[in-house]
Amino acid sequence: MGYKLTRDEVQKQKQLKEDLTNELINQGKDKSYYFDLVSQYCEMYAICRALIADIKERGVSISWANGEKQKGYKKNDSIAEFNKTNMQMLKILNELGLRGANIEVDNKNEVGSLL
Repeated sequence: MGYKLTRDEVQKQKQLKEDLTNELINQGKDKSYYFDLVSQYCEMYAICRALIADIKERGVSISWANGEKQKGYKKNDSIAEFNKTNMQMLKILNELGLRGANIEVDNKNEVGSLL
């Protein structure tokens, strides 16, 4: 796809990593295993942003053509990939023992704007 995070999204990704890391440290989970999972989570954040951009750009259905007489529409595969990636992100949070409600976020950040 070649999607590159915007400057704002990069900042949100960095803040997300910092918030998750701080929460783990506060819970006494300071092993490299946990920090690796946080890194994976943040990489998946970038993947989700790329998938969302593709869905916004191409829509939920995309046209296809195998010739002059073979044309139609099919679902955008980015939707299924987004759902899979999002579920994996939730599993990582579960593995870390975190939920969105557990994580304290600065008042200047909006939780809803992270994803």
